[in-house]
Amino acid sequence: MDDPEVLVELLEAYSPSGHEAQAVARFRALAQRLGYSVSSDVAGNGIARRGSGRPQILFLGHIDTVEGALPVRRQGTRIYGRGACDAKGPLAAALLAGRNAPTRGEVVVVAAVGEETDSRGARALLEAFRPEYVIAGEPSGWDGLAVGYKGDLRLKATFLGDRAHLSTPTASTADRAVEWIQGLRQEVARRTGPTPFRSLTFKVVSIATTMDGGAERVEAVVDLRIPPGTGAAALLAQLPRDGGPETIEPLVELDPYEGDRLDRVVAALSQGIRVAGGRPTLWRKTGTSDLNLVAPAWRVRGAAYGPGDSRLDHTDGEFLEVGDLDRAVRVLAHAFETLAAGEAMPTPRRSDEGA
Repeated sequence: MDDPEVLVELLEAYSPSGHEAQAVARFRALAQRLGYSVSSDVAGNGIARRGSGRPQILFLGHIDTVEGALPVRRQGTRIYGRGACDAKGPLAAALLAGRNAPTRGEVVVVAAVGEETDSRGARALLEAFRPEYVIAGEPSGWDGLAVGYKGDLRLKATFLGDRAHLSTPTASTADRAVEWIQGLRQEVARRTGPTPFRSLTFKVVSIATTMDGGAERVEAVVDLRIPPGTGAAALLAQLPRDGGPETIEPLVELDPYEGDRLDRVVAALSQGIRVAGGRPTLWRKTGTSDLNLVAPAWRVRGAAYGPGDSRLDHTDGEFLEVGDLDRAVRVLAHAFETLAAGEAMPTPRRSDEGA
């Protein structure tokens, strides 16, 4: 089994959120062949372990993908398939990087479920592990790593009213929903920062109207991406309420995460990139990851790393370069060994903000 075949086998097990069991079984089989001890937990996460004792280095990948099966194929230097970037490529790289036990401590590679929806896999890990170091498996480019993610506040606002003839001057229930959304959009526009990462942003996910006799019910789902400096709960308390919905239900509440440039995980990955011949770039991303959830709960700092171009996430053109997979394996193997050994590391120099 050559290294790219590990990724191909993971891709061939289609695993949209909520239907990951077959892919987790494939992950466990591959990990066992690579020398790991394997298990699953109550949430259905796949867990692969090498070594023992402290420090514990946990690579938090995710094996679920968005909907939409794609043909898996190797074409030239590229591997195509749903999840090649987001995020089976990073997961494959971590498995391959950790196939040799560290000099001391333990490497844990997790194939988490539900990252694309409710992070149920990551939540199940919070009480089961207490790692010293955490790396989230997300595409950052083999020579980049993500040290910041925006938070996420997703809300379902419900508006109730009575049906009226559309020729009357009275606002419909849908009108009220649209007016509230417009007010929310204006509030968000007042919080524009110097960069996308430092700005509050807003999207309407869906608006749906249902009728029960003469009673109208409008449900609007909106999503706000939160910059550092504001928590999800605080933002929820600040939202305009006057003339608005009867109820506002939070569907997702994740605070933003911003790591420290001097963090040992950041430094270890940066050093690994340099050893592999690259120049590390530190990204601050406008998306959200499971790192936002686990880092504060475990009281650790960390970073997200993995091969792949994040601009291909969730697209039908998703692919990973075999050479980038190979380089990412070398970067992660260096980072695992450096963190396990507790060696001193230089600090990174270059930083960018991006999507």
